[in-house]
Amino acid sequence: MANQEFDAIVVGSGISGGWAAKELTEKGLKVLLLERGPNVEHVKDYKTATQPPWETPYRGRRTQQMLEEHPNLRRDYVLNIQNIDWWAHESDSPYVEKKPFTWFRGYQVGGRSLLWGRHSYRIDDIDFEANAKQGIAVDWPIRYKDLAPWYSYVEKFAGISGNRDGVKHLPDGEFMPPIPLNCVEESVSQRVKEAFGGKRHILHSRVANITQPLPGRVGCQYRNKCSLGCPFGGYFSTQSSTLPAAVATGNLTLRPWSIVTRLLYDKDSKKATGVEIVDGESNETMEFNAKVVFLCASAFNSTSILMRSATDVWPEGLGSSSGELGHNAMDHHFRLGANGTVEGFDDKYYFGRRPGGFYIPRFRNLEGEKRDYIRGFGYQGAASRSGWSRNVAEMEFGAPMKEALQEPGPWSIGMTAFGEILPYHDNTVKLSKEVKDKWGLPVLEMDCEIRDNEKKMRVDMMNDAAEMLEAAGLKNVSAYDGGYTFGQGIHEMGTARMGRDPKTSVLNGNNQVWDAKNVFVTDGACMTSGACQNPSLTYMAMTARAANFAVEELKKRNL
Repeated sequence: MANQEFDAIVVGSGISGGWAAKELTEKGLKVLLLERGPNVEHVKDYKTATQPPWETPYRGRRTQQMLEEHPNLRRDYVLNIQNIDWWAHESDSPYVEKKPFTWFRGYQVGGRSLLWGRHSYRIDDIDFEANAKQGIAVDWPIRYKDLAPWYSYVEKFAGISGNRDGVKHLPDGEFMPPIPLNCVEESVSQRVKEAFGGKRHILHSRVANITQPLPGRVGCQYRNKCSLGCPFGGYFSTQSSTLPAAVATGNLTLRPWSIVTRLLYDKDSKKATGVEIVDGESNETMEFNAKVVFLCASAFNSTSILMRSATDVWPEGLGSSSGELGHNAMDHHFRLGANGTVEGFDDKYYFGRRPGGFYIPRFRNLEGEKRDYIRGFGYQGAASRSGWSRNVAEMEFGAPMKEALQEPGPWSIGMTAFGEILPYHDNTVKLSKEVKDKWGLPVLEMDCEIRDNEKKMRVDMMNDAAEMLEAAGLKNVSAYDGGYTFGQGIHEMGTARMGRDPKTSVLNGNNQVWDAKNVFVTDGACMTSGACQNPSLTYMAMTARAANFAVEELKKRNL
């Protein structure tokens, strides 16, 4: 690459990195976008997105070889042959589990924006103020009013379908028409509202699947194959949205297979001067220079880059002067809830395969209520009818069996809870002193677990789900707890938190590293607490806000 000098370098091309690249290039900066894995071109490289199951090897399921080669991915739904190349390979990029930890990573252009669940919710002042009011960790340096205009900004561009529901602690946004609830969900929603005096709400899910066209994108096709890439641009991803916008400016240079080994730091100016990379294919080491660096490599990877940087000044890495770098790791604990069957709708069905169902916002520890834990949880769920693959009574066979399978089965509804994990100082990630990856870099060592607060919360998360379904008149209601391993929520947060004081935080209120003001961290690493809502929309808003600030500071020559 001839040009080694840029106005800005963005590390990581997922949800946050794509937004950083778009915002910085549109404001006139020459930007180098680095991605540690291969390129994935929109439409062209969605190789299984339009394949019918019968043309997919093994019908898209797991093979014994895959189970042996991917001991971490096999722990959950993510392991399947259709998009296996979009998940990081454990043999190339291992990590150390001091305590059980499940880490699902996407190392390619677009990162996990190609794979995310797309639920998009704002977080409110009840979340931003909770740490300060409860004496937990440190106070957020921002409030909802600081982020609200940026939420609106990114929602309009990304395309979020949803409904303005007027729930106080779940702020409404700039929505396209929602993906409709089906008839059973509508009915159960009304019954739950009546049973709990309007204090529990079953709402349309708010998801980044568009229901109206946007430039270069058509509406969601109700295929529910989002994790294979969408050739229609039906959901927000780097490929469908932010990358085309950045490329259109003529200011972007995209470089795949670029593994950032460290930030280059100048002691005299107390600024980063650029980055060092190793080429993922040739193993060649290179340096690129820039006035500003945005770390958007995903929470724990951004933190690991900081830990490998400026170690001649701070042995624990750039941003470690507070003692908080690598601490306060968070996720959302889940894999529990309830399900049941619904009678009276056997003559009803629904259209297509929706990419979203319903959402139940937090209702615990609000309006003066106090449980034996703090914070709260929400639910995601859906109602549907079982299809031809349902269990068939053993008495049926031949023609009667085929005829029975031509009719849809009974209606059922289920919901899964997602709960907040508190930012515990001793939930940590740090560089291993023994284990290295394929490129000779130290891997991360995970030492995280949930505590009493989350364990007490899980009792309500399960029981409340069953209580709502029973109150709505469902039959065969069954609560479940499938167990949770830290990281399984794939909502990695913390380890380079924002704060008001450089002695207790890694970043300030503008996402700048206290120790190097021209380095910005805008992915999940910056989160001071986790709330219980899916966090990706907040990363988008944080990134757009920080990029705007960075450009203004460059104009003032403050960076």
